Amino acid sequence: MWRFALRESGQLLLGHFGALLLAAMISALSTAGAGDSPGNYIAALGGRLMSLAQLDFGQSAISGNSAVQELAARAPVTLTLVLLGMLIAFLFGAPFGLLLSSGAVRRATAPFVQIVSALPVFCAGLALAFLARNLLGWPASAGAFPTLQQLLHPDTAVMQTALLPAIAIGLAGMAAVQVALRRSASEVQDAPFRAGLRRLGLSTLEIDRVYVAPIVFAGLFASLGEVVLGLFSAAVVSEWVFKCPGAADLFVKSV
Repeated sequence: MWRFALRESGQLLLGHFGALLLAAMISALSTAGAGDSPGNYIAALGGRLMSLAQLDFGQSAISGNSAVQELAARAPVTLTLVLLGMLIAFLFGAPFGLLLSSGAVRRATAPFVQIVSALPVFCAGLALAFLARNLLGWPASAGAFPTLQQLLHPDTAVMQTALLPAIAIGLAGMAAVQVALRRSASEVQDAPFRAGLRRLGLSTLEIDRVYVAPIVFAGLFASLGEVVLGLFSAAVVSEWVFKCPGAADLFVKSV
């Protein structure tokens, strides 16, 4: 148990260090003279790493303000969208994944699932915008992104602004959730203990409810990293498509 926790914690720390190093490498490119020679770039990269170690994250390439201030102003939008997308992903992705875990349904719907899972977030966002504009009569340009208090008491304008990007992110999360559940269910589908439990007189429903379901959801829990990565990756695209002033959109524009 402790070995597993230490290994996972080490992977998490190394992942964050890699992200920090990548950010420093990209940021060093904006230093004057960094592109003149490899030596200048290495010197600029070292300076960036020293600044990051001192918690100095520099200035925004978009507004010229402090990067920390820009992140503090925009991060709530991204986190709100990701949380809404996560809610949609688990509310609809979990039942869908469990439904597709049965053999007959999986074989019948495999082509459709492959097509939907491979659909880029960009295309899904454009399709949602087209349907909302032409079928529901929503305005072509949304207003300012709502605050948390407005989201807790939504009106029509709030729904029109936040719902489409949240659904686009939720669709990407749904794909990740159902893939994780199907993978976990397929691994336990032909487990030897199922035949032994049937010989003891337990029904298939009892075996699935008492013994299989915890294993399947444990597999989903083990894949939460993939789900969260899919949600944040979708947030990058969704914020750009729907012009949401979030941290992911700021990062892309800064790069």
